[in-house]
Amino acid sequence: MHRVDSYQLNNVSYSYGTTSALEDFTLSLSAGKFYGIVGPNGCGKSTFLDLLVGSKEPESGTLLFNGQPLTTYKKRDLARQVALVPQNFNIGFDYSVEEVVLMGRHPYIHRFASPSLKDWQRVQDAMDLIGIAHFAKRSIMELSGGEKQRVVVARALAQDTPILLFDEATSNLDIQYTLQIFDKVRALVEKEGRTIIAVIHNLNFAAAYCDEIIFMKEGRVCKTGTVAEVMNAPAIAEVFGVEAEIRFDSFSQVNQVSYRYGGQLE
Repeated sequence: MHRVDSYQLNNVSYSYGTTSALEDFTLSLSAGKFYGIVGPNGCGKSTFLDLLVGSKEPESGTLLFNGQPLTTYKKRDLARQVALVPQNFNIGFDYSVEEVVLMGRHPYIHRFASPSLKDWQRVQDAMDLIGIAHFAKRSIMELSGGEKQRVVVARALAQDTPILLFDEATSNLDIQYTLQIFDKVRALVEKEGRTIIAVIHNLNFAAAYCDEIIFMKEGRVCKTGTVAEVMNAPAIAEVFGVEAEIRFDSFSQVNQVSYRYGGQLE
């Protein structure tokens, strides 16, 4: 059976006023893979995710989702397909943790209707998976930054979508919870065929968990391919301007990156 790519971007551009964020961006993303988006600050990674989730629209070019323009989808329908874990999460109301996680179920709850038993079960499952069920009744305002971030991950999981987008979603977490979340979402790819598209700051996490890496630079796709194909010293030098060495790590059983700043690189 012919498989339709989850996303197809052709010559997509987007700018903030006179500042270009993405330019002639062309990329195909298939279902059932863990994609790592890596690149220097300001290269357009977050804008790219905003386009995929439908919160921004391309100024030019085409963006297809499952074979049709993303703009033709109703917001509720798209929210049943794609969930985003943002880098920063601010909420000005005194909701409990479980109420925030329940927000992930809004695409399934009709207006003026109450959450169903299925909705509450999805909330409980998501909190259990991320390990936050023990503070379900606590106010979101009382939590640390890392605890709030785990709640937002649980909210996206409760949304129960085939595609999950992560915008440096573990940046506020310690190593224990970072590894926990990456392990959980990697399992969703392998066991359920879900698609993960994650902006990842740490190249070693990207090398360890991703199927494919997308290197971005100055609003464009610089290199893309499997970890073995593109996670190499020349690519890292081109994108980040640092010297790197990639070696197999016997403890983690994956290739890992060591790097140093070597001054101006040719």
